[in-house]
This record gives sequence, C-alpha cells and structure tokens, in this order.
Amino acid sequence: MPSKVPEGGTRGWIIPIGGAENKENDRHILERFVRCSGGREADLVVIPTASRMNETGPRYERLFKAIGVDRVTVMDFDTRRDCQEPGRLARLEEATGIFFTGGNQLRLSTLLGGTPVAKLVRALNARGVTVGGTSAGASILSEHMIAFGDEGASVVSGSVRLAPGLGLTNRFIIDQHFRQRDRLGRLLTALAYNPFAVGIGLDEDTAAFIGPDETVEIEGSGGVTIVDGADVSFSSMDSVSEGQPVCMLGLRLHILVAGATFNMHTREASAGTLVQRKE
Repeated sequence: MPSKVPEGGTRGWIIPIGGAENKENDRHILERFVRCSGGREADLVVIPTASRMNETGPRYERLFKAIGVDRVTVMDFDTRRDCQEPGRLARLEEATGIFFTGGNQLRLSTLLGGTPVAKLVRALNARGVTVGGTSAGASILSEHMIAFGDEGASVVSGSVRLAPGLGLTNRFIIDQHFRQRDRLGRLLTALAYNPFAVGIGLDEDTAAFIGPDETVEIEGSGGVTIVDGADVSFSSMDSVSEGQPVCMLGLRLHILVAGATFNMHTREASAGTLVQRKE
C-alpha cells in the first residue's frame, strides 16, 4: 500500500515514462523530471537495476548532469542483501528525485520487492520526493504491475500476468511502449481483474506527470491511453476459461497528448492547454 503522507505534507510527483524518451535533441521529459525534483538544486539517485547493461546507469548520469544537475548517484542492486546496506539507504534519504531505468520489471520486483529500499522509496515519495521511471521503471511504480502479457487489442482471460510493484500508488496500472507494441488488450485485461484502478498506456517518448493532487499531466511526442473502469457494469472474467475472450461493458477510454490532463478525483479528462493553443 502507498505510504501515508505526513500531516501537513505533500506527496511527491510520480512520473512514469513510456520508454525510448528523447535523450538527444529534445529532452523535454527528462528536463521536467529534473524541475519536479528541485531543478538545479536537484539531488538525484538513478537505479539501473532493471537493466543488465553496464552502461545504462552512467548514461543517465551523464544525461542528468548535461541538463544541469550537479549531484547524480548511480545506485545498482545486484542482490537483495544490497538493499539492506545502511550507506545506500542513507544516500537515498538525501535524494530529491529517484529515477528507475528500463530493462526487466520482474528483475526490479524480485530484487527490490519487500526490502528496506522499496519501503524507503515509498516513504520518500509520501514525504515529497519525486519518483519516476522509464519502460520497466515505469511499470514498477504502481501497486499492481504488469509483469508480461500478449500483444493485441482483445481482452482475453489469462493473456496478462500481474505482480506486485513498488506500491507508490494503488490508483493506476501502468503499461509502456503502448502503441508501438500493441498493448491495449493486456491493459484492458489487467483492468478486468481489477476495475478499481485506472489504466495508463504510455506511448514511447511520452510521460504521465502525476501530481500531488493526483492530476495527470501529459508530456512528450506520443499519446497516453487512459482506461477508466469505474463505471464497468458487467465483466465475464469470472466465468470464462483461460484463452477465451472477455465481455466488459461500461469502460471509458480517453486518448491524451501533451497538454491534456486527467483528474483522478473527478475521473474527468481535459484537453487542457490544447484548447488554449487552438484559441
């Protein structure tokens, strides 16, 4: 479960990115992540544990320093024992922003899940620290994490497997590389298991900036598919066999692009700054 926000405090930003964010010509998403983490005063920890590529962490360290952040620490975890080291926990306590790179979200959940590091990241976010991630690092942020699933647009029983994520929020189920890898069906199937949550499907080079007030703001060059199951009136998930299509009635779907918003409290989407640009 998400950590409780201290009395009088404000939860930090939660920033899932759909993967393949622009790192060269227009680093708008990463630049806004830095602003949400304190701007030039930001103190960042990059966690590249999802990736098995040795260059992943140093690459993000160089990117964030090029944006203007003076202090960036790459903190990898090879074993669950690493997640108990006092020095690493103390360094995380100093951070104003924590960033999870892409790779394999199950590697993240199996190494970090239930450890002092996972508990501390939840607590820090509740105390105002920005936490974001790209690709696998986006999927891990929510309580219900899509571990893997089939491509395609159909809702099919058994076509997706869920695992526990970090649990910064229980309001969303996040999927990434959404349009590029045809993942609508697996997000819808995940929501058929749990209609309480809101599905967020992130295209590549696109991010959802989830603010302390639980308003979702879209940044980037692609789209974000919001699937709201709050008004689902019927689902056949409980009665179909694995591999069979599922009937769902009453889903609401929104396609948002940069400038558009979604309010979790009212469950209303808005074109936001797009209307202003048109005028």
